[in-house]
Amino acid sequence: MMDQLDRSRERSAVSRATIEFNASERRTKKLWRGTGLRKGFGETEVIRNLDLLLTPGSRLGVLGQNASGKTTLLRMIVGQIEPDAGEIRRAEQLRTVYFEQNRESLDPDATLRRALAPEGDTVLYRDRAVHVASWAKRFLFRPDQLDTRISRLSGGERARIILARLMLQPADLLVLDEPTNDLDIPTLDVLEESLLDFPGALVLVTHDRYLLDRVSTRILALDGKGGTEFFADYSQWEANYAVPTAPRKRKAPAGGSKVNRPKSKRLSYNDQREWESMEQKLLAAETELDEARARAEDPAIATDSATLHRRVTEMEEAQTEVDRLYARWAELEDKLT
Repeated sequence: MMDQLDRSRERSAVSRATIEFNASERRTKKLWRGTGLRKGFGETEVIRNLDLLLTPGSRLGVLGQNASGKTTLLRMIVGQIEPDAGEIRRAEQLRTVYFEQNRESLDPDATLRRALAPEGDTVLYRDRAVHVASWAKRFLFRPDQLDTRISRLSGGERARIILARLMLQPADLLVLDEPTNDLDIPTLDVLEESLLDFPGALVLVTHDRYLLDRVSTRILALDGKGGTEFFADYSQWEANYAVPTAPRKRKAPAGGSKVNRPKSKRLSYNDQREWESMEQKLLAAETELDEARARAEDPAIATDSATLHRRVTEMEEAQTEVDRLYARWAELEDKLT
C-alpha cells in the first residue's frame, strides 16, 4: 500500500496542501482542567466523574461508539455546553479553535473567494497579508475556482476551506471533530505532520485509526454509559477490548490483497455485498482520477480553453466520486463498531 501511495505521489503534479496551524506560543502548563465532570441527557449518562488535564504538547485522542458522548465532551471543552456536575478551569484568555464535524459554518451560497477571505482580497496569516489567490493555492484550489459557490464544491474541498479558516486563528487548544472526513490523501498526510508539530494542546476525534495512533499521546475511551478510561495509545485500547482490525480507509489495498471481512450478521445482505466490492471500486476510481489528472495536465492542450475546461471538469468529477466512495466506506465502518 505504501509503495502504491509513493507511485501515486510521483505521478501527481498537484502540490500538497500546506497546513500550519497558527500557535499562540502560550507558556502556561495548564491550559484546560476538568475535575469530577458529569454530563447526561435525560436518563442517559454519557460522562461520569471524569478528571482531565490538557497541557501544551498533549494530544488526546477520544474513542467511543456512535452516541457515546465524544462530541458532547468536545463541546464541553470548547465551552458550548456546561457539565451537569464538576468544575472546569480554563487558562486566562485561552484561545481555542474548534473544527466541527457537521461544518455548519459554511454558507452554501457564498463563493470560495468570500469563504476564504470574507473581508477583502487578502487574509492576515502570522502578521503577514496573503492574497486570496495565493491562500487558495495552499489548499489545492485553482484561481478559476474563486468565484465558485460552496454548494458546488466537493466534501474534500469544503473540508479544506474549514482548515484554511482555522489556520488564521491563533490557538492554544485545537479541538478537532472528525477533521479527516472527505480529505484526500495528500491533505491527510500534511494534516498529520502539522498536528504533530503543533505546540499547543490537541483533542482529536476521528475514525481514522492510523491518524489517531500516530498523533495521540494518550487515548480517552468512552463506553457510552458514563464510564471513561485512559490508554497509552490506540493499540493498547484495541488489545484491551479485543476489537477486530478493520482496513484503514485511507487507501484501498492493491488488487488481490485480502483484508479481514466482517461477519455478515454485522451488516445487511446488501451492505455486506457493497463492503466486499468497495476495494475494487476504490482502486478503479483512483485509477480514473490519476488518468483524468494526467489528461488535464497535458501541455498540448494548455492553450485550448474548451478542451482544458472539459478535462478539468472530468478530473473534478473523478475526485468527487473518490470522495463519495471513501465517505461510503466510512459509513460501513461505523456499522461495524
